[in-house]
Amino acid sequence: MNDAPPSQPILIEGRLHDLGDGFMVRRLLPHMRARLVGPFVFFDHMGPARLAPGQGMDVRPHPHIGLATVTFLFEGVVRHRDSLGCVQDILPGDVNWMTAGRGIVHSERTPPQARAAGSALHGIQTWVALPREDEEIEPEFHHHAAATLPGVERAGVRLHLIAGEAYGERAPVRVFAPMFYLGGELDAEATLDLPAEHAERGVYVVDGEVEMGARPLAAAQMGVQFGGAPLRLRARRPSRLMLFGGAPLGEDRFIWWNFVSSSRERIERAKADWSGGRFAPVPGEHEFIPLPER
Repeated sequence: MNDAPPSQPILIEGRLHDLGDGFMVRRLLPHMRARLVGPFVFFDHMGPARLAPGQGMDVRPHPHIGLATVTFLFEGVVRHRDSLGCVQDILPGDVNWMTAGRGIVHSERTPPQARAAGSALHGIQTWVALPREDEEIEPEFHHHAAATLPGVERAGVRLHLIAGEAYGERAPVRVFAPMFYLGGELDAEATLDLPAEHAERGVYVVDGEVEMGARPLAAAQMGVQFGGAPLRLRARRPSRLMLFGGAPLGEDRFIWWNFVSSSRERIERAKADWSGGRFAPVPGEHEFIPLPER
């Protein structure tokens, strides 16, 4: 439901979830007022968390269909393993882009060395829905180091383009629909117009405080603009932001657990396939997350 005029962004506060051991995530998307922003269908802010020696994050193997997952860290390290046989540690500023397509399984864990020493963990995890014609493509995994991502600099503005196109730059990540995804900092009083070439635009304030048009956004708040002339951002104080959006996909997406699809029947088949052990396993992993009951 997109009921705000384009000149007045929708405000999204998000909901806190405790994943165990005091590790918190704030879920902003999907939201009843913004089911999708461009192709972005899921947006979680994880942490910041301090993990004591011997503690770590352990997301056991679980499946996805119909989407691409994007992990972006500010602090810490996460080891990705998937059913394609990929094993990759992601560090702050890097991009792990996993295209699930017809189906993939992966785990996300704190690597042994970081677990033994204790570490911080802080980042953003997003899901990008695939266009209908690409929902059943072969799964892929690609890692892009921070140094390979294009930079966007303006007076008092320092951004990195994580995926898609914006401000005359294009990221190396393979995407399937017009989109943009950036992260970076604005100095106090710095201004930046949101990308004009994308119809749907979102801003998430990791820390700091900005104005999105006439609406103030504090830390942990998101503003979303559907259509209209791009709003201008102004930082009231030094701020760290995530900017994202793109073209609307043109049809709704159904979301159930880790499955995203334009078809309810496809999600039912994915549920049956996971329960029946028909997804490919993650080499070296012996645990898995069972299908939820609801």
